[in-house]
Amino acid sequence: MAARTRPTPEDAAAARRLLLDGLARGADVFELLSELAPLHPRDNTFPGEVLLRLAADALDWCGASRADPLDLEGIRERFQPECAPRGRQNEKLQYAVLVAAALRGGTDPDLLDEVAWWQTDDFWQYAPARAAAGRPAPAGAGAGRAPSPPTASSPQTACPASP
Repeated sequence: MAARTRPTPEDAAAARRLLLDGLARGADVFELLSELAPLHPRDNTFPGEVLLRLAADALDWCGASRADPLDLEGIRERFQPECAPRGRQNEKLQYAVLVAAALRGGTDPDLLDEVAWWQTDDFWQYAPARAAAGRPAPAGAGAGRAPSPPTASSPQTACPASP
């Protein structure tokens, strides 16, 4: 991404495409992060918020609901065994999981306020991990077939301004 203060809608589409293409070919989280890094402007949550909205879409796609919740216990171990977060990293991953669920539920979390206490420019690195976690759609979803997964062209809201 060229040096500019705000990511463009094209940058958001590129982030979604990189993540979804990477997942489709079986890339691990670290490979995805290296591909997404050029899109991240310093001191900005992008592409984190875009990928968290994709994670919210994935929760919708997998059919998670109050009646059929997604079990978060051991989710990282099940879907990203290559990651071994420690200390504050666990809290950051948990925050990314909860934000994805909150977005799916219709709330708009204040990302900048929350990540300010992290005192690092790494929020965007936790969103791909949450977007990558999921489970198969429940049996009987939509006339005997699973709903379509999110795509790189899924609608997204505009990116917030740099802090």
